[in-house]
Amino acid sequence: MTARGEVEYTGVRALHGPLAVVEGVSGVGWDEFVRIALADGGTRHGLVLEVDRDIAVVQVLEGTAGMDPAGLRVVFSGEPLRIPVGAGWLGRVCNGRGEPIDGGPPVFGSRRAPVSGDPVNPVRREPPSEPVLTGVGAVDGLTTLVRGQKLPVFSAAGLPHLELAAQIAAQATAGGEAFSVVFAGMGLTHPDAAFVRGALEERSAAGELVVLLNTADDPVIERVLTPRVALTVAEDLAFSGGRHVLVVMTDMTSYAEALREVSAARGEVPARRAYPGYLYSDLASLYERCGRIRGRPGSVTVLPVLTMPAGDITHPVPDLTGYITEGQIVLSGEAHARGIYPPVDPLASLSRLMRKGAGPGHTRADHLDVAAQLLAAIARAREVRELADLMGHAGLSAADRRYLDLDAAFLERFVDQRPDELRPLEDTLERAWEVLLTLPRGQLAMLPAALLDARLPGSPAPEAAPAEVPADPA
Repeated sequence: MTARGEVEYTGVRALHGPLAVVEGVSGVGWDEFVRIALADGGTRHGLVLEVDRDIAVVQVLEGTAGMDPAGLRVVFSGEPLRIPVGAGWLGRVCNGRGEPIDGGPPVFGSRRAPVSGDPVNPVRREPPSEPVLTGVGAVDGLTTLVRGQKLPVFSAAGLPHLELAAQIAAQATAGGEAFSVVFAGMGLTHPDAAFVRGALEERSAAGELVVLLNTADDPVIERVLTPRVALTVAEDLAFSGGRHVLVVMTDMTSYAEALREVSAARGEVPARRAYPGYLYSDLASLYERCGRIRGRPGSVTVLPVLTMPAGDITHPVPDLTGYITEGQIVLSGEAHARGIYPPVDPLASLSRLMRKGAGPGHTRADHLDVAAQLLAAIARAREVRELADLMGHAGLSAADRRYLDLDAAFLERFVDQRPDELRPLEDTLERAWEVLLTLPRGQLAMLPAALLDARLPGSPAPEAAPAEVPADPA
């Protein structure tokens, strides 16, 4: 026996990849935190993954490389993994387990919280109703993010999703209220990790940011833990500290692949594309930790970023993510090839809660009308472009050519911006008006007449089509 509530065992039967199999255990529970003492005096840590009679399977957070089963002492703590929580996390850069890598002391907090989180009673959830402005025009204008929402970014290899995630983390605000960002990077290369630290340095120095970085050469089990640590920190900052917190998690595909690797090491029967059958519930256990709680200050908003292998949106990770979340922001390879940043595909993107957090009383009175008209015009412009590819520009009408002009103006004037440019919402909506006014008034049927009168003084409203005169029966 060791400390109160802890039990020590030496019967390590085998090591399999990141897993250690311990036999002869008693009273051990699932998700219990474990300390493993090595023969050379080192210490590693783990979590109980499975218990079957007197055998426990432990996932070792630092990996099992260099461990000798004969010289191990395994201490079961009797409780889940807990981390200190509080404002001490702000301004810190840590690895995926929450250990500092910025040269500072360990993170301390007034209390410790389990990384698995506490389930939220759905009855106590408050509907999202206020915007989180990212400073990215294509997002704020057409797929507005709302406090308490989970809105993923769907990308593909070669697209600047990491740059977009870092830009949003560096620029996002909640309208002057207390706001923080927790950035969780999973499976990053060392140059990507260095880029993230550089891009977020200013916000980190201001004490508004927590950075957790798991690199590709870190243990795979740490990658499974990283988003849970991030969300645990965010929940305390929000619901105890009264802050509005944005959690940016990239790349969730790397997380799912780590989950698949652990599942294979356990010998589980694989499901779609060798991912574990519980992938849906596991992703839901992360995404559903966001929201607002009635009677508690603050909110947690989640922006997961994931890459779609081969650009396949039916791949299990984006497919299941789409079922759980409230919309998606889709990046376009075609727009990226044209040099547009961020290469957002407006017609494939959607924020299902946008109407709850945009418009009168939230952003600007004309926001929703302008966004709806702009999306309708872009949809028409794409139809015209396909028609032009078939029959050539000479066969297009004058109105059709105006739609092609709108399409070009939309990408160059509205979507395109610098990766370090903070675009105010007012500027975003004014740019949307500039794009829309490349069309004649008669093509802007989704905008209220009062708005058009204010923008186009002296412009007559289009005349109504004359009613058909019935033919004389004689």
